[in-house]
Amino acid sequence: MTTAFPTTGGNLGVLPLTWRFGTKAETLESLAPVLCHGRVLPLRYFTVSRWHSAPDEVLDELLALPWGDGPLIVRSSTLHEDDPESQQAGRYASVAGVIGRRRLADAIAEVIDSYAKAGGDDDLSRHQILVQPLVAPVRLSGVMFTCDPNTGAPYVVINYEESGDSAAVTSGSDVPMRTYYGWKHREPATGDPRLRRLLLLAKELETLTGDECLDVEFAFDGQGVLFLLQVRRLPVEALPPGEVRAQQQLLRSSVHKVATAVPHPTLLGRRAVYGIMPDWNPAEIIGVRPRPLALSLYRRLVTDQVWAEQRHRYGYRDVRGCPLMIDFQGLPYIDVRASFNSLVPKDLEEPLADRLVDFYLDRLVANPALHDKVEFDIVHSCYTFTTPDQVAGRLGAAFDEDDRHRLVDALRTLTNALLDPDHSGRRQDREALETLEQRWDTVKQAGIDPLSEARWLLDDCARLGTPAFAGFARLGFIAVELLRSLVTTGILEPRDVDRLMAGLDTVTHRMARDQAELSPAEFLRLYGHLRPGTYDIRSPRYDEAADLYFDWDHVRRTPGPAAIGPFEPTTDQLRALDKAAAAHGLEAGARELLDFITTSIAARENSKFVFTRHLSEVLSSIQQLGRKAGLDVDDCSYLDVKALEELYQGAGLAEDVLAASAGEGRDGYRLTRQLVMPPLITEPDDVLSFHYPPSEPNYITHHAVTGPIESAEQSGSLDGKILLLPSGDPGFDWIFSHRIAGFVTKFGGANSHMAIRAHQFDIPAVIGVGEGLYQRLEHATVVKIDCANRRTDVLR
Repeated sequence: MTTAFPTTGGNLGVLPLTWRFGTKAETLESLAPVLCHGRVLPLRYFTVSRWHSAPDEVLDELLALPWGDGPLIVRSSTLHEDDPESQQAGRYASVAGVIGRRRLADAIAEVIDSYAKAGGDDDLSRHQILVQPLVAPVRLSGVMFTCDPNTGAPYVVINYEESGDSAAVTSGSDVPMRTYYGWKHREPATGDPRLRRLLLLAKELETLTGDECLDVEFAFDGQGVLFLLQVRRLPVEALPPGEVRAQQQLLRSSVHKVATAVPHPTLLGRRAVYGIMPDWNPAEIIGVRPRPLALSLYRRLVTDQVWAEQRHRYGYRDVRGCPLMIDFQGLPYIDVRASFNSLVPKDLEEPLADRLVDFYLDRLVANPALHDKVEFDIVHSCYTFTTPDQVAGRLGAAFDEDDRHRLVDALRTLTNALLDPDHSGRRQDREALETLEQRWDTVKQAGIDPLSEARWLLDDCARLGTPAFAGFARLGFIAVELLRSLVTTGILEPRDVDRLMAGLDTVTHRMARDQAELSPAEFLRLYGHLRPGTYDIRSPRYDEAADLYFDWDHVRRTPGPAAIGPFEPTTDQLRALDKAAAAHGLEAGARELLDFITTSIAARENSKFVFTRHLSEVLSSIQQLGRKAGLDVDDCSYLDVKALEELYQGAGLAEDVLAASAGEGRDGYRLTRQLVMPPLITEPDDVLSFHYPPSEPNYITHHAVTGPIESAEQSGSLDGKILLLPSGDPGFDWIFSHRIAGFVTKFGGANSHMAIRAHQFDIPAVIGVGEGLYQRLEHATVVKIDCANRRTDVLR
């Protein structure tokens, strides 16, 4: 048994040249006398062999220590658990709060028993047991990585909690946790002195051990003393110096981009804010690190011009010429200032609009958890039955009564115009979608080569498809907001909304019926173009991997969900809605409003189905073109869509043009995947150090469900399972052909595609849980979702 070290930190020194990581206990023992920026608790450790041969002697020695009367923590310290190659960390027991001889003996036996249960053919007698005093009370604890554990990039990553549960971070409990990221090659920017001390400890441990990728457990006690509980190597290699320099330059240019974004010649607002979720949220649609092809397609089809053209047609402020999405070295972000400008009614005079945009931006910066709910909790973009109260409540003293009335009147005017089925923008979108379907036959029957087919389908999609979808999506949003306000005002009950949504005539409902009634070949002829990653060429279409998505025999054996009766408003509800519409100055009666709501929500989903057929075929043509040029599907994912236009308009060889584009994209993406930035960028320094903002998930339905949780992309049988989805992409509609218990998405809002689907199928879902909770759920096996109480609990 070793001697104990004092709890005071030593003078900064060096470890012997022959020093190596040992067991958990041996590593802590060697660091204790030389550590300056943290302390190591007193410790004793002994082998399993010694315990078995002389348990009473071991207990006597432990209880005779100055700190031996407890409370203690008995910890594992095996020969291999801290070896990054074996990756056995977390497999063994630790027992905290141990007091007294009998409890200490039981705790030691429990830890040793966990060694045997873990299996393997090791000689257990040589493993160790580590005993230390328990840190109490714990004020802050967690785990710190001295590099990004996924890539080896030079970030310090700190996951911590402040509940007093020192095992919360590693156990995956439901204790609120925070995550801090900081670029190592700069002075610490965090204002929290405890995090600054952790950053100093990280530098010190790297210097002492000579390793840049460490996994560190820590805790602060009630006196603010920082204790090092464990340090081991991570199973990842640090980036080579050349790549670190390249990353540093990319970050510098991103900081410059944010710092020089104001003033702007067109946009109102005195500050620039960028987010991954507000307005056409790229995180949900293409992901936070899309491949270059998906990113360039999304730009071409939506965020360069289409989004602003649609807003202008529908009566909002003209921001044409301003791109909605920018990318920080391949990481896509929405220009929130541009978005907020585009959601201001065009009739609102500029001085008031200017102040309003600034108010919206300031509110988001003060409440970053709302970054995926900006049109629900920040921006007023349409008129509903709760708009006057919401405007008064949110704008409060910042705007006088006259300002608020002018905003409400402008929203009412805009909404009344859009309620008219003959509105020019609505009519144009209906006609565009009809023309798009006609153009499909024209292009497909032309007998042209894959390059020409991809080019013309893409052009039609950009001119006709996504502009129409953008219009229907805007109408669908207004419809959902009107529906929510009818529940808030008591005109409709939540169960009425459930019945209304379940009765919508949408593609997904038709698809569920058709799968049970049609042959596989007939079904795939209608729906085969769909793919879970709408913009991702690597995502197989339904007709390319049907058995991956569908269990045909099971669908025919299993009865579908019980039908929910259609919604038919009562006479009293119609009368109340008529009265409310007249009182609010809406130029539509009860039946017209309900018709607008149902047709708009359905049209949004159905128009998405139509335009994605063109997009999916574009990806298939690119894949075919790539094969002829010697590129596989993965290679094609690094292309920029501009390469298609270059080939179509020029006379270059496909092999050369595509190879150059894919090579450039691959090189850039290698650096992109190593960068980490926050979901919301409000200041230049946010690029280099930040906390992930807490997420406020969206709970759909009021049901509760408990069950096994698995990734939808990796699971076998889906029946009875809660599925994890990386996004709310419509291509995941195939999950509804299985009897799933529920699902969780990393990204998405209350009005997203999968939220609508959850309503329609009456399936409990949690939409947009964010990075932190999603990562914890990935490591869980059983969870409980309680939508009514807005809780997601990890049970196992």
